[in-house]
Amino acid sequence: MKGSGAPTMKDVAREAGVSLATVSKVINGIRVGDGCRRRVEQAAERLGYRVNNYARGLKTNRTGCVAMVLPSLRHPFFAALADETIACLGQRGYRCILMITNFDAKAEQESLVLVRQNKADGVIALTYSRNLEPDPELPMVAIDRPLGEGIPCVASNNYAGGSLAAQRLLELGCKRPVVFHVASRVPAEPQKRVSGFLDVCRSRNAPCEAVVVPSTEGEAPFFRFLEERIRDAAQEYGGLFCTTDRLTVLVRQFLGARGIRAPEDVQLIGYDGVSHYATGAYDCSTIVQPVREMSETAVELLLDESRRARGGLICLPVRYAPGGTTRDDG
Repeated sequence: MKGSGAPTMKDVAREAGVSLATVSKVINGIRVGDGCRRRVEQAAERLGYRVNNYARGLKTNRTGCVAMVLPSLRHPFFAALADETIACLGQRGYRCILMITNFDAKAEQESLVLVRQNKADGVIALTYSRNLEPDPELPMVAIDRPLGEGIPCVASNNYAGGSLAAQRLLELGCKRPVVFHVASRVPAEPQKRVSGFLDVCRSRNAPCEAVVVPSTEGEAPFFRFLEERIRDAAQEYGGLFCTTDRLTVLVRQFLGARGIRAPEDVQLIGYDGVSHYATGAYDCSTIVQPVREMSETAVELLLDESRRARGGLICLPVRYAPGGTTRDDG
């Protein structure tokens, strides 16, 4: 490399054996072949090349920042989604402005203003406001909840996840499985977990029951349901599918305090599959969401204008994993 100054994009292109245009695409998060991207990243690392985000922003009228809007970080799925998305953006040279709205509709709407004020180049959002008004010109990708034409939505295959939970409980001998679901204030993809569960049970002529509770009522109605049927919980039902791992853990604790054990007396399956931060183990048997793939897909859609413009729902495959609350753990 000539001179003693900092390496340039031309130096990286020469070192990687690719065109300057290819280096520019990689640096700006535009899709290229995996082989080319790796060569550029490795060449940049060898040369010590660093992107000058300020200069790039002046030239391209872009900030190099993406806003991510989440309702909370207390839920392990939301926290895992934030972690993976920030990592994916960082790999593409972008920073992340993380905004936590605490399910507040006004805060969700205000978060979109960042892009209009040119403080962020786009938004990846998981929102619950009934009255959210996304700008159709705003670069945006939704998670779990379709927001309208022209805005891509990334989700796990919730219907398939509910179906998989029902199949597993029936295969494990549960006579009359039940699904517990906390219903969002707005239509969203996770509601399909219940539909998938019930459809499988009905297709196999298996008695089943759904307990769907509005999010405003919390978990108390589920505990009342169990309390009223405590004597029959093991013999009559045998299996419960809770549509989040958090609810599964709470149900297990409630039943355990009353002498009903999982999986010995009743089998439980949750949904999310976020592993424990210390051990890497699942807190319960679960339907695992592909969090990393969801994050990568959302970032790629946001940064690739041609793909983002097609909009639509993208469902990614889920899988079942035993986690100590079903009898298939050996």
